[in-house]
Amino acid sequence: MKNTNLIGLDSDKAKELAEKLNELLANYSIFYQNTRGYHWNIKGEKFFELHVKFEELYNDLVLKIDEVAERILTLGHTPKHNYADYRAASQIKESAQVSDGIVAVEDILSSFQTIIILQRELLSLSSDADDEGTSALMSDYISSQEKLVWMYSSFLNK
Repeated sequence: MKNTNLIGLDSDKAKELAEKLNELLANYSIFYQNTRGYHWNIKGEKFFELHVKFEELYNDLVLKIDEVAERILTLGHTPKHNYADYRAASQIKESAQVSDGIVAVEDILSSFQTIIILQRELLSLSSDADDEGTSALMSDYISSQEKLVWMYSSFLNK
């Protein structure tokens, strides 16, 4: 058991997982801040509906950010924590001030697509590493987010 970490995973595979989780953390962090901006700046006839939905979403995202960071620590590595690193690593880009609900929902759907793809990659990597903890986390996230994609898509009549 020479090349294993404290939770019994192969150290090299745990490092690869931590790196990919840091990428996910970066994307979640930018997604979170964008969603806060949508919540703050939304205007128009769907204000009351979207203002509440965006708050629900960013409250959920902040919990996931914490869980992902703690998973990186559990794997024996360090979560990145500054926005310079997040901007460099994130596929999701910071949005400009968005007050149009349709544009915000389209951005949210695009962000979910990016996040879900990353989580599927992590699901595959964690399965290969026999990392049930990361697998369970990703599986739960994917399941709930696919439903949100359906709901936000329905809002746009897609």
